[in-house]
Order: sequence, then structure tokens, then C-alpha cells
Amino acid sequence: MITEIAHLTIDPAQADAFEAAVAAVSCVFRDAPGCRGMALEREIEDPACYRLRVAWISVDAHMVDFRNSEGFQRCRAAVGQVLRG
Repeated sequence: MITEIAHLTIDPAQADAFEAAVAAVSCVFRDAPGCRGMALEREIEDPACYRLRVAWISVDAHMVDFRNSEGFQRCRAAVGQVLRG
């Protein structure tokens, strides 16, 4: 098993919209072949920073199967609008 840790930075004023977008696509992660779970964590020290942790059965399940899926595109579209650079 591997753990993907994505460090995401947003405009803190968009936190509610960001968290709602991640919640809306959480099923995409959970239904993806090879995904064993995911969690979104907000940093206390910097409210603009989040960590998205996703457990995968293998690197290929993450980097090949999921990254080349329609689900990945849905996730990027849903949260991409509130991400900073």
C-alpha cells in the first residue's frame, strides 16, 4: 500500500467552497479501483493549506489507472477553480 499526499493551497475565503467540492468528489476516489480511502486535512498553522491523503494499493493504481481516468478529470475540474498556483 502507498499513500499519496497532495499539498493544496487555496484562498482561505474559499475554504467552504473547496471543502464542499472535495466532499462532492470523494466518492470518485473511494470508488476508484485500487483506492483504499481518502481524507482531507486542513493545517491549523496556515488555513490556506490542506493535505489530501489517499491510500492506494499500488503506485500504478494511482499514477496509471486513476490519473488516466475520467474520475480524475472530474476531481480536477471540481477543485481546480479554488486552488492557488
